[in-house]
Amino acid sequence: MPARLDHTIVRSRDRFTGARFLTELLDAPEPKPFGPFASVPLDGGVTLDYLDDDAPRIVPQHLAFLVSEEEFDEIFARITERELPYWADPYHHEPQRINHLHQGRGVYIEDPDGHSIEFITHTYVTD
Repeated sequence: MPARLDHTIVRSRDRFTGARFLTELLDAPEPKPFGPFASVPLDGGVTLDYLDDDAPRIVPQHLAFLVSEEEFDEIFARITERELPYWADPYHHEPQRINHLHQGRGVYIEDPDGHSIEFITHTYVTD
């Protein structure tokens, strides 16, 4: 049986600021404190555990979320309502655009710590 992801740690200048940024876009419940973490539960029992980090520089991570077409519309509306910069690509060559790759739609944004957050409506084909 393949392993299943249980949780991952996301380093942040302020764990609750980073976690709330995501939960507000997802319209998800408030992050929960869990030890030194601000924990964001996702489907399948996986959690993103935001951790305060006072290092001189946060190393950015890429977090991709598979969402339904309806959820994408709702998330994208929140992105545009907040006037957040967004891109159709991970290299930020196509600002203020979404993509239509892999028979779906996708968009990239950055969270307050510079982590790249991607929302897609169709998983990538990896044959």
